[in-house]
Amino acid sequence: MAAASVATRTAIVPSLVDKADTATATASTLVNALAPEPTPSQSPSSRYIIASPYPDHLLDLETLEPQTQLLARALAVFDKTRDDYATAPYVESFNFSAVIEELKRLQAKERTPWGRRDYFVVAFRSQIPPTTDYGDLSSLDKAAHREATDSGGLLRYWFHMPDANGRNLATCLWRTPADAHKAGHGAQHRKASGSVRSLYKEWRIERYRLVIEHDIQSWEVVEWQD
Repeated sequence: MAAASVATRTAIVPSLVDKADTATATASTLVNALAPEPTPSQSPSSRYIIASPYPDHLLDLETLEPQTQLLARALAVFDKTRDDYATAPYVESFNFSAVIEELKRLQAKERTPWGRRDYFVVAFRSQIPPTTDYGDLSSLDKAAHREATDSGGLLRYWFHMPDANGRNLATCLWRTPADAHKAGHGAQHRKASGSVRSLYKEWRIERYRLVIEHDIQSWEVVEWQD
């Protein structure tokens, strides 16, 4: 399935989803590879929204059930809350509380019933050595993300700049583990998976469950248990 790649856009890797394992170029190369992208669109009337750093890879809301459509739109505000997110505890590094507040706002506005639901979250932590070609990373990741978007169920993909030591964290939020597993077996994901060991000094996958209770009365992010 898909753990999104690090310091640039390396890939959603199939084998990473099924288990948790442990994976500077020149400044100009890094800047070009990680140039800021538009934030996700949250237009309430739009069928297609931006849900990743790739503005031409659009999420089709009509492929999702009403509850999950609301969450996908709320995830437009998803972002890091601290600069050391690459090494800090996952739940403390992202603004899930802001996402839930936006979800509540959308749910109240549209009066969409909300039953208890959980979602699959993957974090890909890594460190990239100075010898890694960021152009290769970008190409692999973009192709894998396009494949995952077309496969269905990928609600949000996020990554940012690596720190001074080349460490970074990329994260994917999925409708279900089955969606992630399906995407991870695509040709582009298999290609990206095969490159992980050569492109990264180290890497590790973490899996979480985002649980949102009935009527959005409470929520939590916990480690995923099969």
